[in-house]
Amino acid sequence: MLFGFFLLSFVSFLDMQICSAVQSELRITTIKQEPYTMSKGDQMEGFCMDLLSEIAKKVGFKYKVQLVKDGSYGRQDENGNWNGMVGEVVRGEADLAIAPLTLTAARERAVGMTKPFMQTGISILLRKDISEGTGLFEFLSPFTAETWVGILIAYLGTAACIFVVARLSPCEWNQPQTEQNGFGVLHSLWYTAGGLTLQGAGPHPKALSGRVICSTWWIFTIVLLACYFSNLSSSKTPESTHLMVKGFEDLANQDVIEYGCLSGSSTLAFFKNSNNLVYRRIYEHMERTKSFVSSMDEGVQRAKKGDFAFIGESVSLDLAVARHCELVRAHEVVGMRGYSIAAPLGSPIIKNLSVAILQLSEAGELAYLRSKWWASSCIADKAKSSAVQPHSLKGMFLVLSLGLGLGILLAVLELTAKSRSSAAEQRKSCCTVLTEELSLRLRTGNANRSQENVDKDKEKA
Repeated sequence: MLFGFFLLSFVSFLDMQICSAVQSELRITTIKQEPYTMSKGDQMEGFCMDLLSEIAKKVGFKYKVQLVKDGSYGRQDENGNWNGMVGEVVRGEADLAIAPLTLTAARERAVGMTKPFMQTGISILLRKDISEGTGLFEFLSPFTAETWVGILIAYLGTAACIFVVARLSPCEWNQPQTEQNGFGVLHSLWYTAGGLTLQGAGPHPKALSGRVICSTWWIFTIVLLACYFSNLSSSKTPESTHLMVKGFEDLANQDVIEYGCLSGSSTLAFFKNSNNLVYRRIYEHMERTKSFVSSMDEGVQRAKKGDFAFIGESVSLDLAVARHCELVRAHEVVGMRGYSIAAPLGSPIIKNLSVAILQLSEAGELAYLRSKWWASSCIADKAKSSAVQPHSLKGMFLVLSLGLGLGILLAVLELTAKSRSSAAEQRKSCCTVLTEELSLRLRTGNANRSQENVDKDKEKA
């Protein structure tokens, strides 16, 4: 009976301690890092601040956020002392540390860690032209697919107009009954293709209408070739090494670009303590060249220059890719780990925090916060090389269209002038003669045979 009374008193006392720990205002330490924690006037905002707000509602506590004094996450020195957020929790200067704080064995021994609220790993951040390499059809890159289709349509349209004008114009084909037309379909296509090299091919048009079309086509091709070679040369600058780097083995096997990670980070500890030969080579290279960066921003800025590959947490690298369209993260992710909230060892609130995190994960709230703060500011293909769009050449397409239309109009006027002259000689109406000329000239392939049949019939008669 007495034992039961003491047991009940102990449980009540424990519950009171938990409640008092939960209900009192907790001191929260954090570190500024986009998008986890950012300043907004006198307030803090970001993924971690939203997460803290949701957890506080579920667990039921008040809190006050303060920034870590030394601006560090938490690393143990040779004497066993901790700095950063972990050190503040260990020394009792803060009740909780909420940040992208990686759950490691060393930290787990020093402080209590909750269930991870975000999974991450180690990956590589590079500029796109370093990670993608040169494709088989890289020579097509100066123009978009829509522009190439427009050029093909312009080529076929110009060849068709040359063919039609050569048939309509009496200056080009004066006697369709006896003369062979010099501009058939194949020759028109070949002549137009020759114009793309500014050389021409075969006999040139003699009529004014044909020369107008050819001149317009040459102007179009001059501008087209200038745009093509300008964009092709700009995409082949010395900065574009086109080195294929898809993972850590590719990175370790090259010596063209430098690579490094955040100094004193858990990423560096992963490579330092790994037994994998590739990872050991990467660590030894970084240690030998001292290619460490002091901050995430420094690593991103160096990666944007194209001569540096930044190794870091995949989640943080995804944010850099969302903000900087010329960067890309390698697909390979190693050393999977999680971000957790740190509390003093033996703190009764750790279990409640872990339950709250699991509840938020099951309800989809963590996924929502991730999509909210990692939303990309890049428009699709915005970071691609400035391939020429069809609207960039719309002026030249318009000039070509006007030239083709003017050429056909001149050919019709030339044919009309001849028809009027022939109508006066034959004492027929101009419309009748024009109709006969059009019928004779637009007849495909049978004009000469028809005339031969007419001659034979006359001979028989």
